[in-house]
Amino acid sequence: MPAHRRAPLRAAPGRRDMGRRRFLGYLLAAPTLAVAAGVTWESIKPDSAEAAIPSAPAPEEAFDLGDLQDLAAAPTSHLISIQVNSDGTASFAVPRAEVGQGMTTAVAMMIADEMDLPLDKVTVTLADARPELVFNQLTGGSNSMRSLWVPVRTAAAIARQRLVDTAAAQWKVPASELSTKGGVVTHPSGKTTTYGSLAVPAAVSTLTSTSVLLKPSSQFTILGRPQNRIDALDIVTGRKTFAMDLEIPNAKPTMVRRPPTINGTVTSVNNADEVKKLPGITDIAAITHGVAVRGETFGQCIDAIRALDVTWGPGTVDDESDDTVLAKLKAAALPLAVPKLLTSSIDAEFTFAFASNSPLEPDCAVADVRRDRAEIWASLKVPIDAQEEIAQMLGLPTSAVTIHVTQGGGSFGRHLFHDVAAEAAEASQKMGKPVKLMWSRTDDFRQGRTHPMCLAQIRATYAGGNVVSYEQRHTSVQTDFSHGLGEMITATAAKAPIAGNLSFAQTIFELTQSSPYNFGVTTQLLNEVPLTFNTGSMRNIYSPNVVCAQELVVDQLAAKMGQDAVDFRRAFLRDDRLKAVLEKAVDVGDWGKSLPDGVAQGIGLHSEYRGAIAVLAEVDCRPETVNRKIRDAVTGPRVTKALIVVDPGLAINPRGLEAQMIGGMNDGIAMALTSSLHIKNGIPLEGSWDNYFYTRQWNTPLEMQVVIMPTTTGKPGGAGELAVAPAFAAVACAYARATGTMPTSFPINHNTLGFEPYPAEPSSPQSPTDGLDYAY
Repeated sequence: MPAHRRAPLRAAPGRRDMGRRRFLGYLLAAPTLAVAAGVTWESIKPDSAEAAIPSAPAPEEAFDLGDLQDLAAAPTSHLISIQVNSDGTASFAVPRAEVGQGMTTAVAMMIADEMDLPLDKVTVTLADARPELVFNQLTGGSNSMRSLWVPVRTAAAIARQRLVDTAAAQWKVPASELSTKGGVVTHPSGKTTTYGSLAVPAAVSTLTSTSVLLKPSSQFTILGRPQNRIDALDIVTGRKTFAMDLEIPNAKPTMVRRPPTINGTVTSVNNADEVKKLPGITDIAAITHGVAVRGETFGQCIDAIRALDVTWGPGTVDDESDDTVLAKLKAAALPLAVPKLLTSSIDAEFTFAFASNSPLEPDCAVADVRRDRAEIWASLKVPIDAQEEIAQMLGLPTSAVTIHVTQGGGSFGRHLFHDVAAEAAEASQKMGKPVKLMWSRTDDFRQGRTHPMCLAQIRATYAGGNVVSYEQRHTSVQTDFSHGLGEMITATAAKAPIAGNLSFAQTIFELTQSSPYNFGVTTQLLNEVPLTFNTGSMRNIYSPNVVCAQELVVDQLAAKMGQDAVDFRRAFLRDDRLKAVLEKAVDVGDWGKSLPDGVAQGIGLHSEYRGAIAVLAEVDCRPETVNRKIRDAVTGPRVTKALIVVDPGLAINPRGLEAQMIGGMNDGIAMALTSSLHIKNGIPLEGSWDNYFYTRQWNTPLEMQVVIMPTTTGKPGGAGELAVAPAFAAVACAYARATGTMPTSFPINHNTLGFEPYPAEPSSPQSPTDGLDYAY
C-alpha cells in the first residue's frame, strides 16, 4: 500500500465543471504554431460565499490573496504562449520560478493532457524577466497553479484544436471526425499525421482570436494521476543546473566580507592591497553592505575575506536582541476590546521567535555588467522588480538589463528578494569583470531573510455552551514586502514611509487570515513594529503563528466546556470541506486511542488558498525520548506519527502534492520544536545548518501518511504552503496534551542555545577540514 491513500477524481455534487466553459485565446504570428490564452474575470472569479453563518465571513473567504494575484495577472495572460515545434514537441517558457516545488512538472502535465501529447514531449523552461507582463511574473502565495490553470490549459487546448483543424483542411474532412492521441491526429479511414508535420502548416501570419472548450475532468489522462517529476533524473544524477553550475565566460568565484551587524556599511578597507596579493585573488571592491572579493576559487575567496581588515559603519538594528524586540512587540500590541463581564474567558499570549528561511542552496548569482548593458543569472521569484531596481542601481535603462531566471534549490520566500543578484551586479560593475557571487552559509543565516519575531494575543469569551467572541491580535516585526506584486509600482508603494509597507502588510493579512469557527464576534488584527531586520514572507507568511495560537486556544475552550477537542471542533466548524478533512483524519488517525503517559495526539485545521487541511500528530514527551542523546543536537520531544488529510480542490499531481505536504509537515515540526534564530547585539547567533535545528531525521515522524481527498471544487487550490500552519498547530496541541501544559513560547527549545556561536568577525568561518570526522 503506498504511503498515501487516494480516492478517484470526481466532481463534487452540484458543482459546475469549469472545464466545459468556452475560453478565449489567440493564434500568434510565428514560423510554427504559437498559441496564447486570454483570461477574463469570468474565468478567474472566486466562488461566492456558501451560506449565512453566525460569525461574519472574513475578507479572505470571499476574495483571498490568490484571487488578487489571479486578477492582477489576467490582463497580460495573452502575452505568454505555447510553441508547437516541427519535431512534434511543445515548448513553454513559464513566467514563474521553479525552486523545487515541482511547478514545471505540473505545468507540463496541463499542456500534455490538454494537447493529447506524451509528457516527455513537453519542455517547460523558466522565462527571463519580462516587464511587459507587469503583475504576471511573481511566484508566491501558493498561487502558481491557481493562476496558470486556466491560461495554460486554454492555450494548449487551442493548439490541439488548431492542429486538428489543419489536418481536417488537408484531408478535406470535418474536424469532428478526427481524434488525437500521443501527438498524432487520426481519421477513421486510417489516415494519420503527427503534430510535428502540422506545426508549420498550422501557423498563422496575423494575430487571430479563437475560443475553445477545455477537457472535462472525466477525460483527463495525465492530470490527477501521480507523476514523477520531469526533472527527477537530472536531480538524482547531478545534471540539474543551478546558478552555481553556470559556466559564464570569465565569471570567477566571488564572496563578500560582511559586517558584524545586520545591514552594516563599509567605512574603510584598511588592507586591500595586501589581501589582493593572496593566491588567486583578482579583485577587491567595497559594495553597499560589505567588501566583495573575486578569486580563482571559492576557497581562496574565503581565505581573503577572513584576512581583510574593515572598519564598519552602523547597521539598522545594532542594539536589538531577542529581549528588546519582544519588549517592543508587547508595547505595540493592539488592545483586546471585549470586556469580561457576563461571560467566562480565556486570555492567552504566545511568542514566536525569529526563524531563518535559508534554502538548501546557498544564495548565488552570476553577473556580467558592461558599460552599456548587463546580464544576470539568478533564482528569482520576482524578476521584473529585480530587473527594474538593478537597472536603476547600475544607471542603465531597464531594456539594457537582461535577467535570466535559473532553477532554485529551495526558497521558502528567500527568492522573493534579489539581494544576491543586486550584490553580484554591483560587484561586477565596480570590478569591471563578470562574477559568480555566492553567499556563505553564515551569510545566509546572519544577513539573509528571516521570518520576523511576533506576538499573538487572544481573548475568547464563552457562556451557555457557546463561544461569544474571539479576538486575536497579531503583533510582528514588520515583514518586508518591498518586492510588491512583482513590479516597480507596487514595490515603490510598499517602501513608502507613510502607510507604505504597513498598508501592504495589512492587505496581505486581511487576504490570508480567517477563523474557521462559529465563535460569535470574531476579529483578527495586525500591527507591525518598524524594525529594519531583513525579513520576508517565509512559508505561509502570518498563518503558522496565527493558526498555532488559535488551535491551542480552541483546545483550551474545549477543555473548559468539558468536551473532547475533536467534538468541540465538529460543533463549531462552519466549512463543510474542513469538516470532511477532520472526519477523515479522525477515522484514519484513530483519534482518541489509548497512549502511554507522556504521549499524546494533537490536531490542527486550516483553510487557505482555496484548500482545506487537517493534520493529526502524535508527540512523545516521555523523559527517555526528551533526554535522548544525539551528537550535536538539541533533542527534546519527538513527533512519532503524522497524518495529513488535504483537500486541494483538485490535485494536479498527487505525487507532487504528497511531497509538498510532507515538506510542510517537517516545517511545522521545526517551528514548533526546534528551529529559531537567537538575536544578540544586532545579529543572529546562528551561522550554519549545524547551529540551526531544522527538523532532522531523528525528529521527523517514523510514520507519516498523506490522504488526498476526492476532487471538490474541480480546480486546484494552492498547496505549496498549505500544510505548514496546521502541522505547527497539531504538534503544539499534542505537546500541550502530552505535558499537561500549554506552550506559550516557540519553538519550545528556544531557550536552549545548544551550540557555540561563530564569532561575528570575520563573517565567514574557516573552510572545514574535518569532513572525515563525520563520515560513517
